[in-house]
Amino acid sequence: MTDVYQRVQDTIQAHGLLNPGDQVVVGVSGGPDSLCLLHALKRLRRAYRMHLHVAHLNHGTRGRASHADAEFVEGIAADWKLPVTVEKRDVPILAEEHGLAFEEAARRVRYAFLAQVANTIGADKIAVGHNADDQAETVLMHFLRGSGLAGLRGMLPLSPLADYRLLEPFLESPIPSRQLPALVRPLLDTPRAAVEAYCADHDLKPRFDRSNLDTTYFRNRLRHELLPELETYNPNIREILRHTAAVATADYDLMVEQREEAWSDIVREERADAIVFDQTRWRSLPVALQRATVRQATYRLRQSLRDVTFVHVENARQIALGGETGKQATLPMGLALTVGYESITIGEAAETGPPPDEPLLWSDEPLPVPVPGTVPLPESDWVLEATILEQWDMKEITSPDHPWTAYLDADALAEPVQLRTRRPGDRFAPHGMEGHSVKVSELMINLKIPAAWRNNVPLLVAGSEVAWVCGRRVAEDVTVEAKTRQVARFRFERTSY
Repeated sequence: MTDVYQRVQDTIQAHGLLNPGDQVVVGVSGGPDSLCLLHALKRLRRAYRMHLHVAHLNHGTRGRASHADAEFVEGIAADWKLPVTVEKRDVPILAEEHGLAFEEAARRVRYAFLAQVANTIGADKIAVGHNADDQAETVLMHFLRGSGLAGLRGMLPLSPLADYRLLEPFLESPIPSRQLPALVRPLLDTPRAAVEAYCADHDLKPRFDRSNLDTTYFRNRLRHELLPELETYNPNIREILRHTAAVATADYDLMVEQREEAWSDIVREERADAIVFDQTRWRSLPVALQRATVRQATYRLRQSLRDVTFVHVENARQIALGGETGKQATLPMGLALTVGYESITIGEAAETGPPPDEPLLWSDEPLPVPVPGTVPLPESDWVLEATILEQWDMKEITSPDHPWTAYLDADALAEPVQLRTRRPGDRFAPHGMEGHSVKVSELMINLKIPAAWRNNVPLLVAGSEVAWVCGRRVAEDVTVEAKTRQVARFRFERTSY
């Protein structure tokens, strides 16, 4: 096996991750990846004349174990004579305040903390310990979510932290985007097994985080269940996924170069609320660039959007090619493509404002929900995870600790269980109304859901009945009671990494 130290050097050189004299903040959790990274960079610091600064964030979730992690990192930094910043954030509280799943809140808070440390000391780079197995998991996750070429690149060895949107609410003080450092991943070409071997060879004793075994998290389920199953079909599946990322990255870079050339030729006007293409010039583009420019316009207008599915892009492209004047195609997050006399406009479908930061369903087709199982939401970084609970108590049921969780009577769920958006005539009998039903459309008005997003609110449907207006109300017939034999938990989680 190639030495990790050499792999790190090769990755740094191949991607230009570090420059002589760089100040580098190293995010250290105490686990094997971050400890291996810090040790390898410490060995390299003289060759690169770089200055290292250790940063550790206590997420406030595992009590004594979290405190012990922080003490461990402080001890390592002291032993290796490195400056260190250790801080604590109450991520569960922040997740609740911002209506985020814990994983997504932890990601944003962690990157915001690292950015703050870098800004304070004037660091050029932030180094994190994502490894080659993390990359394989990310590519597979994006594939299951229906990502295009951009998503199939997985994580990049070098990327501007300014690309990680939505950090602002978690920054202790504002940082202009131009002052945000780059994020580097020197271990991205190094398998997890090699990282663990390196720790053993150098007598490094990393901390163990038991939450990494919890398969209620989507990534952990991929890691511990799906990837091992795929390895029975092809033992090299992880390497294949990494090769896919490399190929997608090279193809995407070429596409971006050609797209930017086309963009300057076809764009008549670019505003905050709309982008206007010259119709004749856009229609003369190759198919791949027609799709790419539609995607790019959508991303520029909806910067928090993770991905745009092929179905939306292709439908919009076909209407832009042959639709008569005034014809519209629906795009994600309240956008629409409209055909003009000599133009094609992508902009607000209505006076919508930005979409809420919650799981929305951008699909006209119902999504089957296996129980237990996991369903990625199209064009989103949300997944719905269904779990049958072996143990439960009524306090947990009546006071869920997660804003996008519902506990339902599993035996009362008729087949098939699906996730879909509302339909004309849908009715719902909410818990507490003694079996009386209301129109779903009226319920959404009463719940003050903005009109622009009501067609995208996910509904959990069992058989022909709406069992859960997701994030809002549970139906009477599937409510958990003392006599309930089996409980199904449905939880929306973010999958960002």
